[in-house]
Amino acid sequence: MSPSKIADRAHAFIDSILSLKPRVAVFDCDGTLWSGDAGESFFAWEQEEKLVPDDILLGMRARYADYKAGKVEEDAMCGELVTMHKGMIEAEVQRAATRFFDLNFGEQIFPEMRELVQRLQTQGCDVWAVSSTNEWVIRAGMRHFGIARDHILAAAVKIEKMRITDQLVRIPSGDGKPKAIHEVIKKSPDAVFSRSGFGLIANACRESPDIRVPAEFPKAASGLFLITS
Repeated sequence: MSPSKIADRAHAFIDSILSLKPRVAVFDCDGTLWSGDAGESFFAWEQEEKLVPDDILLGMRARYADYKAGKVEEDAMCGELVTMHKGMIEAEVQRAATRFFDLNFGEQIFPEMRELVQRLQTQGCDVWAVSSTNEWVIRAGMRHFGIARDHILAAAVKIEKMRITDQLVRIPSGDGKPKAIHEVIKKSPDAVFSRSGFGLIANACRESPDIRVPAEFPKAASGLFLITS
């Protein structure tokens, strides 16, 4: 199929979503809004840039290796990738995360998904982002989509006197994603867009048939897009 026809199919799909006029939509991030694992990549980048003290990184490298070997639960690992910044000034970590995202993930964004988000917002849809990655990286990513900070459900800790603590606020991983949706949004979304953990996020929605993306839709196509209205 020619590039022009693929683009036509992609835009036809976007239009079909818009025609349903969802009032609340939730987007997962990795593999849905962009290609790649932003959380894992940020951890590797922090090591290269030496943003975290060596003694902390030494322990975290071993811990992450155990996680990859299946010895550490995902929820625990996601939390530790945030709390490892304990004592650091949040504004400095946010600046680093923004630099990281723009350098490494700006070009990984699926343009069709950015268009969909922006067009949903234009027609009045309340759009949210959910991710198990730390909120600093997700905030940086959402600048490219126009999703406000207070509409981001990502791994977060309490901030005291401008410094990061080890007191977890939320870890939207696995069951934590629908839990965060229910607790913060306080209503079932009309549309959920995700590739990873789709079934878990869908549990936050009303029962409804799935809509599968056409095979020609760029990379995000391999995921399911659930319309619940």
